[in-house]
Amino acid sequence: MTYFGFLALFLGIPIAILSLITIYDFRRGKWLPEPLNRYKAWVVIAGICVVAFVWTTPWDNYLVATRVWWYDINLVTGIVIGYVPIEEYTFFIVQPIFTGLFLLLLIRYLPTNPRKADNAQIRRVATIVSFVLWVIFTVLLILTFIDDSFKQFTYLSLEMSWALIPITIQLAFGADILWRHRVPVTVAIVITTLYLAWADSLAIGSGTWTIDPEQSLYSILIGGILPIEEFIFFLITNVLCVFGISLVLAEESHERAMALEKYPIARPFLRMLRHAGHPPDNPAMIAQKQ
Repeated sequence: MTYFGFLALFLGIPIAILSLITIYDFRRGKWLPEPLNRYKAWVVIAGICVVAFVWTTPWDNYLVATRVWWYDINLVTGIVIGYVPIEEYTFFIVQPIFTGLFLLLLIRYLPTNPRKADNAQIRRVATIVSFVLWVIFTVLLILTFIDDSFKQFTYLSLEMSWALIPITIQLAFGADILWRHRVPVTVAIVITTLYLAWADSLAIGSGTWTIDPEQSLYSILIGGILPIEEFIFFLITNVLCVFGISLVLAEESHERAMALEKYPIARPFLRMLRHAGHPPDNPAMIAQKQ
């Protein structure tokens, strides 16, 4: 299976189906509920794609450069930027689109918790737990460089130390918001992770890409094929996407974000939020106003 063939089959087709459902729902007035409709959804997903691309590119290039994983040169186009084929960069973009569209579908059809989130204790506890995990995996990563007996933890420590930085920031900002909307958030993460992990196992089985047994816990294989690190990769990347989209769309987030304007480093991101603007009225809303 070629890499682009994998993307077309397992992500292109679902994205097309989800897009058609989204357009159909919008035209018939079935749109996002007010608590998760602060900004234009398509702008939010596009923004997540940009962040995912920027955050993942150097990390994934390092993985390929150090042979944590590699791809079959006969199953890609041969267009490589840095160490990574163009197909991999495409994946950085299409996964957030797929996960985002599926999350929007769940938000439209699952019930919404009417109570606004304002629980500093949840944010504090979640942030501390996430930060402690980041410290543990960062220490483990350092050990992989200085002691070969830890080499099998390379992939796991690289992905966890990489992902837990933004996850910790997300939890510090809005763990209570995510808890308020835990039903669509949890369902979106679970289903997209299981689906992508299953698709990934097929790609590994066909030799599209390979995980280095010496730099991973290859003794722990899900279904006898999928390395545990690959499952964790899809879990944490879907967590990042779902958390990010949910937090930006949430009604509580606007006030919290604007309170950060006093920090210069936050101002460019706040300007992006303002450009996203309020979501447009859908046809059903316009009809009701008339």
